[in-house]
Amino acid sequence: MLKASATQNLPGKGFDSSLFLPEQPANYTETSLSYTFADEQIVEVLELEIVEGRNFSKDLASDSSAFLINETAAKALGWDQPIGRQLNYGNFIKGPVIGVIKDFHFESLHYEMKPLDYPAFSLNTSLIAVRLQSNNMNGSIATIQNLWKEFAPTSVFEYTFLDEDYQKLYEKEQRMGQVFIAFSILAIFIACLGLFGLSAYIAEQRTKEIGIRKVLGASITDIAAMLSKDFVKLVLLAAIIAFPLAWWGMSKWLEDFAYRTQIEWWMFAVAGVGALGIALLTVSFQAIRAAVANPVESLKTE
Repeated sequence: MLKASATQNLPGKGFDSSLFLPEQPANYTETSLSYTFADEQIVEVLELEIVEGRNFSKDLASDSSAFLINETAAKALGWDQPIGRQLNYGNFIKGPVIGVIKDFHFESLHYEMKPLDYPAFSLNTSLIAVRLQSNNMNGSIATIQNLWKEFAPTSVFEYTFLDEDYQKLYEKEQRMGQVFIAFSILAIFIACLGLFGLSAYIAEQRTKEIGIRKVLGASITDIAAMLSKDFVKLVLLAAIIAFPLAWWGMSKWLEDFAYRTQIEWWMFAVAGVGALGIALLTVSFQAIRAAVANPVESLKTE
């Protein structure tokens, strides 16, 4: 066990929000901030970066009514120089801002960065955040459990990992991704079956033509290319229809995220090349089989 901190809540679990009354140059305007109470160890446990000012200090009595805010909160409050400014949380805490934390995502990327406030550790902390050594995770958890039983024998010991809490924020997207993958594989398989059957039918219908072309000197490559080019046209036509629809659907889905990736042209190029490769691989068996057939036998059959 490296560090431990008492806190009201943790990233990934959802923070409360409330109206705070900040010090302003001309007037006072209430501003809604996300917040959670914590002690001075929270900065080290979560490895937060203080970009201005300092952390809480248990050696300073005045810090019992101090605040840490993130960069977005400083902007929301209209403070270019937030250190030393007064911030009031109802009738509970009234004190100065002593530090500014670098912005970090404590909620899902569906939402824009919110202003965050860490009031000093003074009330309503119900969780203990612990940073563990990864090389002895089970042993560390067992040690914590023994300490828990010693100091709180009537309370149930429960724990979660921070990365798992963050992962739960995207369970909906993960399930959706699994469904899309499953249906995509099924659709590709059905399409390949259809292409295979269609290529076999076309090769059978053009048996005489293939035999005559081979007698006149056409190579296996020429015959295979002749049988495959029609399928290439179909794939290109399908891409022309599908790509705009796919771009529109993905754009609408990404609108649910405040922070999202850009849809680049090369993504569609890769998808198109992949679709073309799968189609050619599917029809190539029948095309090569028809191309290598003995033309005498083909003409005799006809």
